[in-house]
Amino acid sequence: MTSLLSYLRAGHEKALEGERVLLRPPLVADFDQWAALRAESRDFLQPWEPLWMADELTMPAYRRRLRGYWRDSRAGVALPLFIISRDSHELLGGINMSNIRRGIAQTASIGYWIGQRHARRGYMTDAVTTLVRHAFTEMKLNRVEAACIPENTASKRLLERCGFTREGYARRYLRINGRWRDHLLFAIVREHPEDVDNSSHP
Repeated sequence: MTSLLSYLRAGHEKALEGERVLLRPPLVADFDQWAALRAESRDFLQPWEPLWMADELTMPAYRRRLRGYWRDSRAGVALPLFIISRDSHELLGGINMSNIRRGIAQTASIGYWIGQRHARRGYMTDAVTTLVRHAFTEMKLNRVEAACIPENTASKRLLERCGFTREGYARRYLRINGRWRDHLLFAIVREHPEDVDNSSHP
């Protein structure tokens, strides 16, 4: 069983490999890069994220975040990952598969963020594609969902580029930057659903 200490210090599973990025669990050692990248990208990120707390970029808050990641990972309901450049090994952003449902659903949701200076360079397309491939081939999920605010044109284009299809419109779906916001709902499904055996994933 993975311990909290081992998760926080060294990660607990092999990185997922994309063409240009690696996806791996966040570590305590990532704090300086994470805080610096989030701080410099604050105006770029805040319109699309939950309201930042007063201590958002402090080490205690970061450790609380990692403890939450560990609990969700251990429970099998989430797969939180940092996006790392394969070339420079620097932190580019984050991507999280959450609300993983097994049984007759075999579904999960993804969310993501990227530092402003790394945006629109193809990194997130690679990250989303890599995580969706892992969800279908290794996790044997049947469906991956995502949502974005209608004004977030970049996120809409990203999801469509990665093969997601718009399926609906949810009113007051998530509380973003202090306000309940409507969201567009997207999903991508496994090409061969008959290959998914939900009896083996309670």
